Amino acid sequence: MATHVLTPATTAYRSGLYEWLTTTDHKKIGMMYVINSFLFFLIGGTFALGVRAELAYPGLQVFQNEHVYNEFFSIHATVMIFLFIIPMLAGLGNYIVPIQIGAPDMAFPRINALSFWMLPLAGILLLSGFLSSGGAAAAGWTSYPPLSEVGPLKSPGSGEDLWILSIILIGTSSILGAINFLVTIFKMRAPGMTLFRMPIMVWTVLVTSVLVLMATPVITSALVMLFIDRNLGGTFFDPFHGGNAILYQNVFWFYSHPAVYVMVLPAMGIVSEVLPVFSRKPLFGYRAFIFATAGIGALGFSVWAHHMFTTGAVFLPFFSLMTFLIAVPTGVKMFNWCFTMFRGKLSFSTPMIFAIGFLTMFLIGGINGAFSASVPIDFALQDTYWVVAHLHYVLFGGSVFGMFAGLYYWFPKMTGRMLDEGLGKVHFVLMIVGFNLTFFPMHMLGIQGMPRRIADYASDAGWNDWNLAATIGGFLIASSILPFLWNVFVSLRNGKIAGDDPWQGNTLEWATSSPPPPYNFDRLPEIRSERPVFDARHGRVAHEA
Repeated sequence: MATHVLTPATTAYRSGLYEWLTTTDHKKIGMMYVINSFLFFLIGGTFALGVRAELAYPGLQVFQNEHVYNEFFSIHATVMIFLFIIPMLAGLGNYIVPIQIGAPDMAFPRINALSFWMLPLAGILLLSGFLSSGGAAAAGWTSYPPLSEVGPLKSPGSGEDLWILSIILIGTSSILGAINFLVTIFKMRAPGMTLFRMPIMVWTVLVTSVLVLMATPVITSALVMLFIDRNLGGTFFDPFHGGNAILYQNVFWFYSHPAVYVMVLPAMGIVSEVLPVFSRKPLFGYRAFIFATAGIGALGFSVWAHHMFTTGAVFLPFFSLMTFLIAVPTGVKMFNWCFTMFRGKLSFSTPMIFAIGFLTMFLIGGINGAFSASVPIDFALQDTYWVVAHLHYVLFGGSVFGMFAGLYYWFPKMTGRMLDEGLGKVHFVLMIVGFNLTFFPMHMLGIQGMPRRIADYASDAGWNDWNLAATIGGFLIASSILPFLWNVFVSLRNGKIAGDDPWQGNTLEWATSSPPPPYNFDRLPEIRSERPVFDARHGRVAHEA
């Protein structure tokens, strides 16, 4: 009988793999969040390229029929929102938040691991719809009834059911993660780390967790009702049997508009960590920023129906007013960021330029959203490509640029090595040029009346050039990811050693080694302000907050 002898290298590999698969260390879980989310970013981006290739010219040249196109744009949006942006920002929070408050780990390490492992399972469920007889979900990322109900030309296959189960699983993961964050932040802060000494990143994750905890059960109820309608003879959303399709929209957007801030607030927290460090100034208006974050969280539950202006089922003046009002705390933040940089000693390292990219692109997204808050303008632009432009300027121009600022900023802390600055700047230039070339023309297409979610358009509609430009821009965005991936690959192998504090940071993660030990800290500096590492570096004792 043959005897298999494991070499030391094989033993180390297997033990290392087993350690990662079974870990409860928040840092390893955070890194797995980031890797898993980025893989889904590549998958979702591939679907987006298929959509843009189809729309480059009139006629069906990529997909054999409109149903396949509907599958592609539905899965693209679902993957990007639920499996990339939300988990990616949660992953960065998972890694950074416990260290920033001086905690050794998350409050519930095993639940933390469970929250992560639900995500790849949900992604597999979602994508397996392509293997089913009826194809993947094709009712858009919103899955409005009656499009998502069972019936001719609707969603008769199991792909839509797999979509529902996937989103419920992701929502359960988010709820468990939110509880974990809240308990960690409130119960595990280091001595001296009062609420008003916490980094802004921690504050944004705290408010985000409250939003998740309050809003996610609501969409779960809608999805359960939709599943019952489809499979168990329910009629919640069937108006022919006493149901109400608008009920689904109300419940869906009661979750999904706060979910916009779930995707943006952590990115705001990242930018609020990056700008002071590379401006060599404290964050301007620290407490005002906290109150603005809380204000966004509170007002986020009062604006959901601005997505439903044209239904005739909502009170237009109230939701229009609240939509304009929620721009106020966001404006406070924008002024705070600008004044943080004003007269600072600016250093344009890669995290800084991505943070500035966030400010400029998110500002455009906020302004074109304010246009849509005006009821007459919204009636004209509803369900046109103007809405697609607004959505992407907020979620890509905001969340994704902020996410890359965080990755470049904390990569040295996570790995102990620096990313190459030259490749980082190439990445930024390609991405911001491609982003604007893709999505700015969509404003023009929206004004000219091009509907969203269409696979084809008339050759004499006047939309050809704008669509071709958007498609070229989409492929330019895809090309921008290549220098980033090469940068990560090369830097992990032989990048410059980072040291413990390569950026001369302000917050506690820069007080430990790079990467941190399993228990995070050998010792903590005295915490007397929101910038404890800055205080320790300069031998300063801040006034009591």
